[in-house]
Amino acid sequence: MSRGLLGRKSSIQMRQKRGECLKEADVIVLAGAVCDFRLSYGRSLNKKAKIITINRNKEQLKKNSDMFWTPTVSVLGDVGTFIKDLSAAVSGYKTDPEWLEKLAAKDRDKEESNAKMAAVPPPEHLNPVKLFMELEEVLPDDAVLVADGGDFVATAAYVLRPRGPLMWLDPGAFGTLGVGGGFALGAKLCRPDSQVWCIYGDGACGYSLTEFDTYVRHKIALIAVVGNDAGWTQIAREQVPMFNSSVACDLEYTRYDKVVEGFGGRGLLMDAGDDMTAMFRAAQKLHDEEGKPVLLNAFIGKTKFREGSLSV
Repeated sequence: MSRGLLGRKSSIQMRQKRGECLKEADVIVLAGAVCDFRLSYGRSLNKKAKIITINRNKEQLKKNSDMFWTPTVSVLGDVGTFIKDLSAAVSGYKTDPEWLEKLAAKDRDKEESNAKMAAVPPPEHLNPVKLFMELEEVLPDDAVLVADGGDFVATAAYVLRPRGPLMWLDPGAFGTLGVGGGFALGAKLCRPDSQVWCIYGDGACGYSLTEFDTYVRHKIALIAVVGNDAGWTQIAREQVPMFNSSVACDLEYTRYDKVVEGFGGRGLLMDAGDDMTAMFRAAQKLHDEEGKPVLLNAFIGKTKFREGSLSV
């Protein structure tokens, strides 16, 4: 829910190296955040830091504490109210500018590393990192992003910048696949004048692809991008080395664009050699001028961008 809270770009938000920030911080405020797998059950936090946790839910307030982390202060209450009161209490306080610059430099280094990886073409099809870097420059300031997938969506999270609060929707800690179609529908109904983009993994899109029938019947225009690498890649990354088998992880380079056309929407296929920026703009033009839902089926290749990232 908090993605985009500080806007597309903020000098105090560290996107790429936030783990290192937590290891160096001397005070950490968990504002509604829970020490679950996303914070390695507390192992991501500096053991010497003072930790302040705020949550409206008593069970979540100290969840998984006293193993790898222990709160210094726990506040059972509303996060928003607490943050407003805290801001007033520390008015005038400034963080060490040298530390902020040190963290910012690490973020810039990671951004440069990502750009270098985006420049390397895969053996076949499109580079997903480059795809998102080009999409990032095309998205308007009012774009609402819906994320439904595994590996492709995780790559998007490194590159795409939510435009503002409540403008990035995903299933959260449960990681439940299949939310894309419904989330996108709800987002468009709530913000009819905004461009709604649904970022689909090819496995995940199968759960709600039929919602394009709903979009067409009710004249709801939005845009979906499917990262089609013909597999459950996030699962395969761990399973194949462990069991030497890709059973139940293999899919096909299915023409999801044709499926959407069958529902009465517009489908576009994007592959190696295509101008990705031009294709994104073509999708936007169809969305704006025809008022129809559009699906961009992007055939993507394998990269080492998320090597080492597991699904557990």
